[in-house]
Amino acid sequence: MSAHKGENNFLRFGQVVIGPPGSGKTTYCKAMQEFLTHLGRKVVVVNMDPANDGLPYSCAVDISELVTLDDVMDGLKLGPNGGLLYCMEYVEANLDWLENKLKEHLDCYFLFDCPGQVELYTHQNSVKNIFLQLGKWNFRLTCVHLVDSHYCADPAKFISVLCTSLSTMLHVELPHVNILSKMDLIEQYGKLAFNLDFYTEVMDLTYLLDHLAADPFFKKFRHLNEKLAEVIQDYSLVSFVSLNVQDKESMMRVLRAVDKANGCCFGDLEERNLQAMMSSAIGADFQFGSTLGVQEQYLETTRKTVEEELMDL
Repeated sequence: MSAHKGENNFLRFGQVVIGPPGSGKTTYCKAMQEFLTHLGRKVVVVNMDPANDGLPYSCAVDISELVTLDDVMDGLKLGPNGGLLYCMEYVEANLDWLENKLKEHLDCYFLFDCPGQVELYTHQNSVKNIFLQLGKWNFRLTCVHLVDSHYCADPAKFISVLCTSLSTMLHVELPHVNILSKMDLIEQYGKLAFNLDFYTEVMDLTYLLDHLAADPFFKKFRHLNEKLAEVIQDYSLVSFVSLNVQDKESMMRVLRAVDKANGCCFGDLEERNLQAMMSSAIGADFQFGSTLGVQEQYLETTRKTVEEELMDL
């Protein structure tokens, strides 16, 4: 990872990790921090969520030192949604505090663990303005948007996720990598109507519309769903990378996609460390399971299920 020296022109690379509540942002930051550390990168995690407490990772900069959601809710008598909006506006108004904190970590790779409220990335401008200011401070960032993979099991929810992802990409205006998280748990939500490639590559959505038409509730909204599908496919921006944080190859695919998006150089030392990592476990706290890719794992699980059902017949 290369950078130009000098405080004013020192390039710093990193990720802003966003996604709805429960999508696995904090787990992702912890896993990516450990993964990158074993590759040889000096990693700094910045907690940008004023509602995040009990952090499981080593946090170098914590926005709760500036403002917390509990204090805002108690002091201004706001609910959690309004309180979080106020918190991010407060951060935007006090960017000098954030700048001074970040200056303490010049030669590092950054992971920004962001709040989960969807409106922050589709309608409200405070977080967008914070990201823009980071760019002016010579941060080269990729927006990593996590979405829980169980939405794939429900066509209506998946179309909703596609609309949200598209809106976020257009509003945030950063290089963007969409991720289907928790792929190791996807089989718990039932069989998918199509192969995983259909969901990661966002193929012809008319097939999903046919599934929706089979539901009496959604049948009367077919025309609306068709128009939503047309908007998503006309922009042709949304696709996903599947992620299982327990799988080395899955983590590597995500990292390469992120590095490609923000221009971070994958160094020779990292490549050597990766080769060593792929051939062995990398620590008691971050053990990887099977080296099968996420797609292969899902197909293997499906094959075993089919075989078991045939044996029961």
